[in-house]
Amino acid sequence: MDKSLEKSLTQWLKSQQPACGIFLKLSILCGWLNGVAIVGQAYCIARILQQVIMQNMPLQASSIEFMGLIGLLLLRAALVQVRERVSFEAGKRLRSDIRQAVLNKLVELGPVFIKGKPSGAWASIVFEQVEDLHDYYAKYVPQMMLAGFIPLLILVCVFPLNWAAGVILLITAPLIPMFMILVGMGAADANRKNVKALARLSGHFMDRLKGLQTVKLFHRGDAELSNIESASEDFRSRTMSVLRLAFLSSAVLEFFAAVSIAVLAVYFGFSYLDHLDFGHYGVSISLFTGMFVLILAPEFFQPLRDLGTHYHAKAQAIGAAETLVELLDYQVEGTKTDAQSSTKASFSTDAISIEVVDFEVFSLDGQRLLGPISFTLPAGEHWAIVGPSGAGKTSLLNALLGFLPYKGQLMVNQQSLSTISPSDWRRHLAWLGQDPQLFHGTVRDNVALANPQLTDSQIMTLLEQANISDFVTKHAQGLDLMISDQSAGVSVGQAQRFALARALAQPAKLFLLDEPTASLDAQSEQFVLASLQTAMQGASGLTVTHRLDDLNAMDKVLVMDKGLIVQQGEVSELLGSEGLLAQMLNQQQEGY
Repeated sequence: MDKSLEKSLTQWLKSQQPACGIFLKLSILCGWLNGVAIVGQAYCIARILQQVIMQNMPLQASSIEFMGLIGLLLLRAALVQVRERVSFEAGKRLRSDIRQAVLNKLVELGPVFIKGKPSGAWASIVFEQVEDLHDYYAKYVPQMMLAGFIPLLILVCVFPLNWAAGVILLITAPLIPMFMILVGMGAADANRKNVKALARLSGHFMDRLKGLQTVKLFHRGDAELSNIESASEDFRSRTMSVLRLAFLSSAVLEFFAAVSIAVLAVYFGFSYLDHLDFGHYGVSISLFTGMFVLILAPEFFQPLRDLGTHYHAKAQAIGAAETLVELLDYQVEGTKTDAQSSTKASFSTDAISIEVVDFEVFSLDGQRLLGPISFTLPAGEHWAIVGPSGAGKTSLLNALLGFLPYKGQLMVNQQSLSTISPSDWRRHLAWLGQDPQLFHGTVRDNVALANPQLTDSQIMTLLEQANISDFVTKHAQGLDLMISDQSAGVSVGQAQRFALARALAQPAKLFLLDEPTASLDAQSEQFVLASLQTAMQGASGLTVTHRLDDLNAMDKVLVMDKGLIVQQGEVSELLGSEGLLAQMLNQQQEGY
């Protein structure tokens, strides 16, 4: 990974620490208190051994030290438990905050952006990669503070007793973080590649799972199994690379710590045998001094070893942060969508008129999809938008919904749409698309999604208007019928009618309909069109359709081709003149 990128990602991780609240500081405080208790515990043990072995004192003479030792053991146990709890809470709050920021960003960018990646890849970001941040804040950041405090505290206690032991600790200590950094440089890059491999595998598997029937229909099962096997093998190899680095790091850190402790033990052993005579400030080395230092020696290296153990959490967090930062900092090229505009105003009206002048719509990467176009939709009128595939019809509706960036003037009741709060604007809209999205939950939940206050009788009325009430009443569960993710359990036509009932649930002033009857049979189509005509009384409407025989019910028609409006006006006028609409109608009649 590029050093500047790694540095910027580390800075971003540090900038998120306030989301942990006071719990991160409490975790560090508990660790510091535990370090002080460790020194006190070593002192009590060394004093007891000195009194019992060297001074031949009875055990009763060390009762104070024994009580102090027991109290410190209980205190350390309590501190460890509290630290684990507050550390988890710190990571939990951080994850909740980041996950909410990701979801808010996805809502801001809209469904057009979300469809640019497989749903499995988004699931990996929202769940797996956000989870990968937990250990960084719950374990690594507190351990960073302890790795500096506890060794320093022990050195302060050791140097006044024996400067040689202090020098040994001081010289050998840097070996551990030095090697940890060297290993960590490779670990961060390995984790980053592992995160991307997981996102690819998740997206690939989810897409194939959703299209399982299509895969079977075209006998692509063996080929897709091979592709999934290849993606799984790539993920496995990258995971093993990360684990190899983690195990290597732990083994080497343990080696250096063991060697350092052994050097201390050899020094004190030879000093007691009178083969070494330095480091004791002119006073012979007592059993208390040797035991006190040797008991603290493992504790001196333990925070550094724990830091090395948790260092992979930093590498893991940096790998996850790369994708998260890329998403959270994503800005639409060319111009802003309405959701990204900085100036917002409330919006309330009883009728909606739309005026567009020199209007151009762009994809999220800046490619122009349609325009420039100009038209004015008066309040209360219903217009149809027709044209060949790829003419820009759906792109126009997505721009009106605020999901695509645009240039030019888009005025709603003489007010620029970019100044209106997206939530207020969408409260006045009813949208029904070609690919209806139903969510995991009951029929009641899906229909009342935009208006949870609806009663069961009101929901049944909406279902009747959408010509789907018979299906619900005949089912034993009724409104409690469960619909799985991706509309599993109902047909496409039934899903379309449930989505229509949901669209009719809110008192919309503008209907944006994209092929609302594309998946319906002729009889259901007539019921749905009649329900829409009733619901749209007094409201404005734009309907994208390929059914040219239904245009007589519309006030006017916009005919689009290659991103431009080539005809607009009343149906009778356009059909009476040579143009694209007449050609399309003739082609459709010949097709029948």
